[in-house]
Amino acid sequence: MRPVVIAANWKMNTTPADAGELAATIASRTRAPGVTRVICPPFVCLQVVADALADADPAVAVGAQDVHHERAGAYTGDVSAAMLDGLASWVIVGHSERRRDHGETDERIGAKLSRAVEAGLRPILCVGEQLNDRDAGRAIEVVEAQLNGALTGHDEATLLNAGLVIAYEPVWAIGTGRNALGSDAAAMAEGIRAVLGRLRWESASSVPILYGGSVTAANIGEFLAEPSIDGALVGGASLKADEMAGIVGRAGVTAAARLSAHS
Repeated sequence: MRPVVIAANWKMNTTPADAGELAATIASRTRAPGVTRVICPPFVCLQVVADALADADPAVAVGAQDVHHERAGAYTGDVSAAMLDGLASWVIVGHSERRRDHGETDERIGAKLSRAVEAGLRPILCVGEQLNDRDAGRAIEVVEAQLNGALTGHDEATLLNAGLVIAYEPVWAIGTGRNALGSDAAAMAEGIRAVLGRLRWESASSVPILYGGSVTAANIGEFLAEPSIDGALVGGASLKADEMAGIVGRAGVTAAARLSAHS
């Protein structure tokens, strides 16, 4: 049974002065059996969030929003996997904003994936197509290329043991006024697992796939109603305790239903 995961990506929001309180509040309001919760604050807030969660609810994991593709070196302003030791247990790699703003290639994202796994960080690998790709009918083609590029050279067993999670970000549905449907997310999740199958992964069906496109408490139910979707990578709504309570609460319903179906 695949886990149900709700990961909060705070992006470039919060400071060490307020991040701990927000993390503790979210933790206290999102206790739902069967739901794996992760909070990914900015690098400068990792320690204060880790400390706050250790007191409020140690079951909530801490994740980093990125990691460098090299182990160490002359890379001003970057953060290596070794630097995250003791601060985070998860990490996001290949987020659409990193691809857009920092020109990250699939090859580089694959290297980041390697560094994460070496350091014992559980990776959330992000993939997703732009609006022009969606309109041209190239959505799965683009995502397949991203997966091929990032996963080339990686061993299936190693990534599965590391707890690989894939997040589908329909970039065309983020801040554009166009909304993705649950059926859109489900079709892409099935497409992603088919790509893994073409890569000769024997356990493609066991990889959790999250939806990450303007998730809110109001729309999360539509996505979690799809059996192929295993949770969400939450952006702006993850900065609001009320929204996170609603999102995790609905995820708890899915987790309970899956547990009942497998018992």
